[in-house]
Amino acid sequence: MWAVVGLGNPGRQYAKTRHNIGFIFIRKVAKGWQVKLRKRIFLSKAAVVERNEQQVLLAMPQTYMNNSGLAVKSMVEGSWVAPFNLIVVYDDLAIPLGEIRIRKEGGAGSHRGLLSIIKEIQTTKFPRIRIGIGPLPPGSEAVPFVLSQFSSEEKAQLELSLDRAQQALDLILENKIEKAMTMYNTRRAKELKIQEV
Repeated sequence: MWAVVGLGNPGRQYAKTRHNIGFIFIRKVAKGWQVKLRKRIFLSKAAVVERNEQQVLLAMPQTYMNNSGLAVKSMVEGSWVAPFNLIVVYDDLAIPLGEIRIRKEGGAGSHRGLLSIIKEIQTTKFPRIRIGIGPLPPGSEAVPFVLSQFSSEEKAQLELSLDRAQQALDLILENKIEKAMTMYNTRRAKELKIQEV
């Protein structure tokens, strides 16, 4: 039993912003898996799907980014998922657009959504997929930048990020996180040909 939680902010004004790449990713996965994000459970817009003979919850917390942990806590407390089977997907300004990073566990850095999750479930031991939205342009401030939308010139790189993240997700769901880390946790990932998984 897995939960894949994409972080973002509810509301049309945030829907296509960089900070909402977790939501954008979950919608892409749901479309590929041919499920609708209709359920309102665990303070989230969600869908439950059968993948490889196991249940997977796709979730977009509706608590706003800074309170994402409230939704995740409700999943864990409801015995729906153990933390080590929780996969959190979120934006990372330190990673270039087009690249992703996979981690088994660790701190939150400055990401407030992840900080909220760690605070609420009292553990850092859960996998995460960090999707690059950087770099921050010279002279720009972080908050306006992450709340801006992707330009038309960036769309190809955005799709590359999302495709790589989905391939990494498939590997993690097959308990192959080490392989996912080997494939994507390098600055050279942008130049590597994506392998069939």
